[in-house]
Amino acid sequence: MSGPGAREVVLRLARHEARWQVSLVHWVARRRAGVAAGELALAYAGAQAALMYGLTFVCLVETVGVSVLLAGMPAPHAVALVADVYTLLMMLGFQASAVTRPHVLGPDALLLRAGARWEVRIPLERIVAVRYDLRLTQDAKKGDGVLEMAVGGQTSVTVELAEPVVAVGVLGRREVVRTVRFHADDARSAVLAVRSAVEASRDAVEDGVGDAAEAGGPVTPV
Repeated sequence: MSGPGAREVVLRLARHEARWQVSLVHWVARRRAGVAAGELALAYAGAQAALMYGLTFVCLVETVGVSVLLAGMPAPHAVALVADVYTLLMMLGFQASAVTRPHVLGPDALLLRAGARWEVRIPLERIVAVRYDLRLTQDAKKGDGVLEMAVGGQTSVTVELAEPVVAVGVLGRREVVRTVRFHADDARSAVLAVRSAVEASRDAVEDGVGDAAEAGGPVTPV
């Protein structure tokens, strides 16, 4: 599959920037993005919180130090200050996007997100197995039909699919996957919730087929 063009990459980068900047506003307002009434938010930001706050503190110390060193040079001082402040905001935005853009379990689909970077929507009828599965990893691996959406160097839930879905990255890269591993702060509860939603979805489909058969109407295979 061909990759996105240069114009699309620029547009996607701009949208990514906008998402984490908006996430800062949502974070301050204690709002979550993309979670409708009746849907269940599955948090995952806790695993990376200590690391992100630690890195932000280091960046803050570096900003103060550089500002003192360049106090007598107005132009370099201004450039360094703008760059350092932007870096601080970006670090906070990375955490804010993870907090305000949780995974979302709805009546028809499981939406998995990695802050403002990765997003994959999984229809519940395609899920054949979901289990607690703690794994340590260095980064999010993609390939061989497996997508790992690691947080804090770990995944804790594995979802296996009957049919593949497409995951879209920040630059528009598309991955066709049959197995998705992701992290949830309360992974065991997340597994139980997904299983219950999958069973409810299957029961609804079976009831609909049964009602259609009893009414003598057309039955659509599922």
